[in-house]
Amino acid sequence: MAKSQATFMKKQLEKNKQKKKEDKLQRKQERRENSTGGGLESMMAYVNEFGEISSEPPAKN
Repeated sequence: MAKSQATFMKKQLEKNKQKKKEDKLQRKQERRENSTGGGLESMMAYVNEFGEISSEPPAKN
Protein backbone atom coordinates (compact mmCIF):
# COMPACT_ATOMS: atom_id res chain seq x y z
CA MET A 1 0.00 0.00 0.00
CA ALA A 2 2.84 2.37 0.70
CA LYS A 3 4.12 2.04 -2.81
CA SER A 4 0.86 3.16 -4.40
CA GLN A 5 0.68 6.15 -2.04
CA ALA A 6 4.21 7.19 -3.04
CA THR A 7 3.32 6.88 -6.72
CA PHE A 8 0.21 8.98 -6.22
CA MET A 9 2.21 11.70 -4.45
CA LYS A 10 4.79 11.74 -7.23
CA LYS A 11 2.04 12.23 -9.80
CA GLN A 12 0.47 15.02 -7.74
CA LEU A 13 3.81 16.78 -7.32
CA GLU A 14 4.46 16.52 -11.06
CA LYS A 15 1.00 17.98 -11.81
CA ASN A 16 1.64 20.86 -9.41
CA LYS A 17 5.04 21.54 -10.97
CA GLN A 18 3.55 21.55 -14.47
CA LYS A 19 0.74 23.89 -13.40
CA LYS A 20 3.21 26.34 -11.86
CA LYS A 21 5.29 26.26 -15.04
CA GLU A 22 2.22 26.98 -17.21
CA ASP A 23 1.13 29.81 -14.91
CA LYS A 24 4.59 31.33 -15.08
CA LEU A 25 4.59 31.20 -18.88
CA GLN A 26 1.13 32.77 -18.97
CA ARG A 27 2.22 35.65 -16.70
CA LYS A 28 5.31 36.16 -18.85
CA GLN A 29 3.17 36.36 -21.99
CA GLU A 30 0.78 38.85 -20.33
CA ARG A 31 3.71 41.07 -19.32
CA ARG A 32 4.99 41.05 -22.90
CA GLU A 33 1.57 41.96 -24.30
CA ASN A 34 0.95 44.74 -21.76
CA SER A 35 4.41 46.30 -21.86
CA THR A 36 4.64 49.87 -23.06
CA GLY A 37 7.68 48.98 -25.10
CA GLY A 38 11.06 50.44 -24.44
CA GLY A 39 12.48 51.33 -27.79
CA LEU A 40 15.92 52.86 -28.12
CA GLU A 41 14.54 56.36 -28.66
CA SER A 42 12.56 56.30 -25.42
CA MET A 43 15.67 55.24 -23.48
CA MET A 44 17.99 57.91 -24.88
CA ALA A 45 19.25 60.65 -22.62
CA TYR A 46 21.31 63.65 -23.65
CA VAL A 47 23.64 65.90 -21.70
CA ASN A 48 23.49 69.62 -22.44
CA GLU A 49 26.35 72.11 -22.21
CA PHE A 50 25.64 72.66 -18.50
CA GLY A 51 25.96 68.94 -17.68
CA GLU A 52 22.23 68.47 -17.15
CA ILE A 53 20.49 65.37 -18.43
CA SER A 54 17.57 65.96 -20.81
CA SER A 55 15.38 63.80 -23.03
CA GLU A 56 15.67 66.15 -26.03
CA PRO A 57 18.70 66.15 -28.32
CA PRO A 58 20.79 69.30 -28.39
CA ALA A 59 20.01 71.85 -31.08
CA LYS A 60 22.43 71.60 -34.01
CA ASN A 61 23.88 74.94 -35.10
